[in-house]
Amino acid sequence: MAAVVLLRKGNRPQVAMAWMVVVLAVPIVGVIAYLLVGETRFGAIRMRRHAKIISEVDCAANHSHQDSRTRHFQLEPPQHQIAAVCQLASHCLPLAGNKVWLSGDSQEVINRMCDDIDESKLHAHLLTYIYLNDKAGQQVAAALLRAAHRGVSCRVLVDGVGSKNFLRSGLRKQLQQGGVQVCEALRVNMLRFMISRLDMRNHRKILVTDGIVGWAGSQNIAEAGFAPKAKYAPWVDCSVRVEGPLVKELQMIFIEDWYMESQEDLDDVLKIEPAFQSDGVIAQSFATGPNFANDAVTQLIQSAVQIANEEIVLTTPYFVPDYATLSALAVAARRGVRVHLVVPARNDSIWVRLASRSLYRNLLECGVRIHEFQKGLLHAKTIVVDRSTAIVTSVNLDRRSFELNFEVGIMVYNADFAGQLRYLQSKYIEDSAEIHIEKWAQRRWFDRLVDNAGGLLSPLL
Repeated sequence: MAAVVLLRKGNRPQVAMAWMVVVLAVPIVGVIAYLLVGETRFGAIRMRRHAKIISEVDCAANHSHQDSRTRHFQLEPPQHQIAAVCQLASHCLPLAGNKVWLSGDSQEVINRMCDDIDESKLHAHLLTYIYLNDKAGQQVAAALLRAAHRGVSCRVLVDGVGSKNFLRSGLRKQLQQGGVQVCEALRVNMLRFMISRLDMRNHRKILVTDGIVGWAGSQNIAEAGFAPKAKYAPWVDCSVRVEGPLVKELQMIFIEDWYMESQEDLDDVLKIEPAFQSDGVIAQSFATGPNFANDAVTQLIQSAVQIANEEIVLTTPYFVPDYATLSALAVAARRGVRVHLVVPARNDSIWVRLASRSLYRNLLECGVRIHEFQKGLLHAKTIVVDRSTAIVTSVNLDRRSFELNFEVGIMVYNADFAGQLRYLQSKYIEDSAEIHIEKWAQRRWFDRLVDNAGGLLSPLL
């Protein structure tokens, strides 16, 4: 098995070494673990089918927009560079004419989503990783049922693991009986267990209504109290509402995932052209997944760090990045960029918490400022570069999001919007405790030992 690890993972030495440690330290458990989750196995048949769907949906004709104003703009040179990397992820070009609205309040987002569903006349398409049968879940379900009763085509796609309780609930049956189509993404069963990894998940969060309003970000269909892990509450999220040409790109991502799971062709929906917003901004979407060029998301984040001249602020609930991303952060701080990293003080994953903390000292020594959020679990995944470019996404700064999950995000090239997001990040920083190198270096040897032991497994997290 050690030889297999070297053959399969040799191009990624950190990952190979971590698996070697596991396999040699606990041979039986290590071998079983590698067979279960060591390979990025999506399933050959499923991969071919999804590649076919991508070729049919993610094509030049669908990315085109009739209004030529969507392409009449000029980006700053650094923004042009990061836009080129972003385009690699899902072929979406930067598009002008988008009205964007930002919110860091979970209940406000749920309320506004329900308003959009209530105003829909043609369709309401919802994709989420977690759907809870709580007040928020019931509120969204009620809006979907009202829409279906009006004759609106309502489709809900939820992840098979993240929403497993919802899929078995009476709320799902109620939705289906009311005319709402509910579909499970990446279904978990013994057949899939034999041919692919079960921990590859659809982690995207998207809502599109009538092809003219779109949502993306970190907000699941759940209250901030998040009942399954209430002791870490509130869960603090960030989402973006979009009107304009970019909505068509979000619609395309939903249709690809829906087609994959339901085999329902929604090509006609992509004929809808969202209206150009004359007071809108330039924005771009990206989508990644384990069955295509998933390196794009790491390259995008590294590019954001590299183009920063004055400041970059990153917020994430899970911080276990690859070596290249760590190096980019360290180098940015050393060349004088103000680098702020905001993470939760209390994390719902003990292994992620240990692995994250094992990385602190090197970053602190390079000048990165690390803030641990104290008022709940900071679940917002955001980046602001030089207060001019903003990213709101479902992507965590960890290897799972980089390599295994299906993710989605929005880039906005506008100083006003970036300023709004930076203000939200400043509130996160105010509610955080900053980690200082002097105190961090004086921690007990046992704490350092535990953190560094967890760090050995970071390539596997």
